[in-house]
This record gives sequence, C-alpha cells and structure tokens, in this order.
Amino acid sequence: MRVEAEPSNGLLSSSNVECSLLFETPSELYGRVFRDLRPRSPMPEIAVEYRRFAGANANVRLVAGKLTVRISDLLEGVPAPVAESLAYILLSRLFRRRAPSAHLSRYRFWLNRREVVRTLHLVRGIRGRKRMTPPQGAVFDLEALFDELNRLYFGGLLGRPTLGWSHRRSRTRLGHFDPSHNAIVLSRILDGPDVPPVAVEYVLFHEMLHLAHPEQRQGSRRRIHTREFRQAERNYPRFAEAQAVLKALLR
Repeated sequence: MRVEAEPSNGLLSSSNVECSLLFETPSELYGRVFRDLRPRSPMPEIAVEYRRFAGANANVRLVAGKLTVRISDLLEGVPAPVAESLAYILLSRLFRRRAPSAHLSRYRFWLNRREVVRTLHLVRGIRGRKRMTPPQGAVFDLEALFDELNRLYFGGLLGRPTLGWSHRRSRTRLGHFDPSHNAIVLSRILDGPDVPPVAVEYVLFHEMLHLAHPEQRQGSRRRIHTREFRQAERNYPRFAEAQAVLKALLR
C-alpha cells in the first residue's frame, strides 16, 4: 500500500489508510493495490465482478489495458482487511510475485474460521456438481469394497458416502474425499484387470480415513493428514505391500 509517495509493502501504516479501507469501492481497492505493486505502470481500467461460483474462488486477468477481477459472491461483504489481503494475493499472482506473508496469513486465517468453512461446504454442496461415474466399475465394485473395509477396520461405524470412479484416468490423483459432497472418488486408472486388488483397497482405505479423521484448522494452518491419520494409515496391515504395488503400477 502506498502512503503518499512511499510504498509500505502491503502493511497498514496509518489511521487514514485504515479508515479508507472501510469506504473505498472494490475498484478503488484494486487500483490502490495495483499502484502499490506496480507504481510505474499505467493504471488500467478496472472491473470487479462478483459471480455465483461454487466455492471461494477468485481470478484476475489483465488484457489490453483492462484489469478484470472475478470473485465469488461468497466473498462479497467480507471484512475490509480480508478483501485487501485477497487483492494483494490475486495481483501478486498476476505479476508472478510472492504475496506478502501478512496478507497470506490473514486471508487463510479468515478462510479457516469454523463458520466460514461450514458455509463454504454448504454452498459448494448446493451449487457444485460432482462429476463421477457409478461405483460399480468394470472390475471393482466400490460399494462392496467400502462395506468390507468398514467392517474390518472401522467396526462398521462409518456412514457410506457417495462413491464413484473418475471420468479421467489420472495417475497423479488416485483418489480424493470431497467433504462438500460427502463423496469419495477413485481414479479410473485403478479399475482394470491388471490392477492388484490391494492397490484399490489401500487407496479407498486412505480416503475412508478422511471420514474417521477430519481435517483440522487452527489459525491460518490447515492439516488434512494429521498425526492420528498417519498412524491409522500405517496400521493398515498391507501398507508396505500396497505402497510397493502402487509405485510399480504408476511406473
């Protein structure tokens, strides 16, 4: 942020600037941050739009002298300091710079607040669409496999989420749990006759652990794989075998 002629590296440094945060329009905010990050560049035309995104998404682009910022309507009306931090993060990304750590921490801290997380999951579940194919694959039935793993390792206490196979044969993302849709999706690359069953069992078991050990959020930190999660994962009796099989399969 600039105060008169001197840059402040994005830190609030005067009561006047703090007061201006409360009254500036979104376009004025992005103009101020643009000027702080690019003091010698000509000021572009600025358009800030709020869209019905499924989550807390935001993007920015600069084309032909026009800066267009698109922000989820879920972020409309956030506290002024949070809006400022998002502006620094987006424009720093646009200019291929590292965003100031103070703004990264502030924005992540706000996103990790319990009520914000709850709202984002709720809206994502309503607006978003989970793309997957049925759990009965060409070789493996995820519902039958889930029930068996649930009985063996979770005492049958886990409620069965929506299960399915991905549309793409991803090698980099073998599975994921989506809490917004309460869904587990495995990569279709695992649904083949040449895939050892232990590979599919282990990936599904790993995602089931997210049901038993939810992510933890503290301040600006988000921990998906907690210590308890990792310990439970290593208690899987065929852990080493499954790791070796997956490594060979992906190679």
